Amino acid sequence: MAQNLDACKAGRETCDVSKLSAAQSAEVALAAHARNVVNCRNGYESCDRSKLTEPETIALAVADHQRNVTDCADGMQSCDPAKLTSSEAREMAAAEQKRNLAACKNGVGACDRSKLTPAETEEANIAERQMNASDCKSGAGQCDHAQLTASQTKDATAAEDQRNAQNCANGWDECDHSKLTPLQAKQTAYSEHQRNFSACKDGQETCDYTQLTATETKMLSDAEHKRNYAACLKGYGYCDPSRLTVEEARTIHPGN
Repeated sequence: MAQNLDACKAGRETCDVSKLSAAQSAEVALAAHARNVVNCRNGYESCDRSKLTEPETIALAVADHQRNVTDCADGMQSCDPAKLTSSEAREMAAAEQKRNLAACKNGVGACDRSKLTPAETEEANIAERQMNASDCKSGAGQCDHAQLTASQTKDATAAEDQRNAQNCANGWDECDHSKLTPLQAKQTAYSEHQRNFSACKDGQETCDYTQLTATETKMLSDAEHKRNYAACLKGYGYCDPSRLTVEEARTIHPGN
């Protein structure tokens, strides 16, 4: 019985009205009415306005109007300008003008330059030039060098050179060695050498042993010899007995 009552109150097809008591039928009617109010407030097609009380109808009209005002203020397609009051229409026009100006200045959204005033057009042009200068300096976005002033070109070139130097020093793909200054080239060579030395120490396949100094080669050779001896002694890791000294071999096989 409880399940049937829940089904009826929720408006489900499994509801069997004939099994409801008078009190339960009243509960179901209230639930159906409340559901209809919610449907109307949310603008659902299942809303039956004829079943609303007068206060509910008024409250719905107020809510619908406010929702339309909000939609218009947000520039949504669901906005119906014909339902706005004169004051609201003026506010929406001003909001749309601000939205369009922001889009033109930020380069985000739909910008209609034909709707800008001469002052707004200049404001948008300044913002566009500043954004272009920022893009050129950061190396992000779309940079148009032709729009830069002499000062902005100098700043952008300096930033680009610094970015290239960092890319080269870090071994990143976007590195142009030909654009490095003698000092940057020296720093990059040092960084590349250190990276190669680390790769050799770690046994990485990127290691180029031909780039190592005699001191580094000996250091790595000594380290590898110690590692090999420890592996043979402990029986853990790769061991090459042929590379052990006679004394090392004796410590591993005392009987020999």
